[in-house]
Amino acid sequence: MIETQNLSFAYRADDGARENVLKEVNLKIEKGSFVAVLGRNGSGKSTLAKHFNAILLPSGGKVYVNGMDTADADNTFRIRRAAGMVFQNPDNQMVAAAVEDEVAFAPENLGVEPKEIRRRVDECLKAVGMTEYAAAEPSKLSGGQKQRVAIAAVLAMNSEILVLDEPTAMLDPKGRREVIETLKRLNREKGITVALITHFMDEAAEAERVIVMDEGKVVLDGAPKNVFRETEKLKSLGLDAPQITLLASELAKRGVEIDKRVITVEECLAELLKKAGERGL
Repeated sequence: MIETQNLSFAYRADDGARENVLKEVNLKIEKGSFVAVLGRNGSGKSTLAKHFNAILLPSGGKVYVNGMDTADADNTFRIRRAAGMVFQNPDNQMVAAAVEDEVAFAPENLGVEPKEIRRRVDECLKAVGMTEYAAAEPSKLSGGQKQRVAIAAVLAMNSEILVLDEPTAMLDPKGRREVIETLKRLNREKGITVALITHFMDEAAEAERVIVMDEGKVVLDGAPKNVFRETEKLKSLGLDAPQITLLASELAKRGVEIDKRVITVEECLAELLKKAGERGL
């Protein structure tokens, strides 16, 4: 669905100097996958995300979305329909006075027939668990609910790819969980390809694949269980292991050894119940 070939990008400073933010990045994101991109501030992860739907164009190399070259202006409209972008602050994406109107906004502007718009609005609100809020004012919703509406609005364009640039950075733990569970469900049930940019290790642990960036380059890439084993490498990059990994380490110090591949709450609970059973507890 997304491919970068020797992707480089540089910002031009006021004095004319060029700052290289991405340096020959080569990636392939497969259809139906759930990929998390991690990195400390300034690593290039958000700049990379903006290349996934042609908000930014390469200074060097190529980016293809669904086989379309982002550098070709004739492809821009189709690329942005195929790869919808959700940003950090949902308030910046809200334009309507009611939730259902917000979700209908893009299809209306695309000239979609009213009956089809109604079908898409109902389907997309159901997909993100917001049907009962169809008539609500977006401004009255919680942060997590607003992000779910923003996701529904992108899905209403029939987007096959969701690119999310730190969508939970401004949310409380409940809102973060709502958004991540929504993304997992859309990926699992509808086959939506998800590219999640985040600095939360626990969110990245929910993905199928984790890409870690530093200084504009990919430095780690693999399944979460493999990436999070590289604890020393992660520390050198200014990143911590997921909380469950840290908990497992503390339990080991107290004589409770659990599988080091455990990285999610559900996996940890299963391991602890297994250990309790072994000890007759």
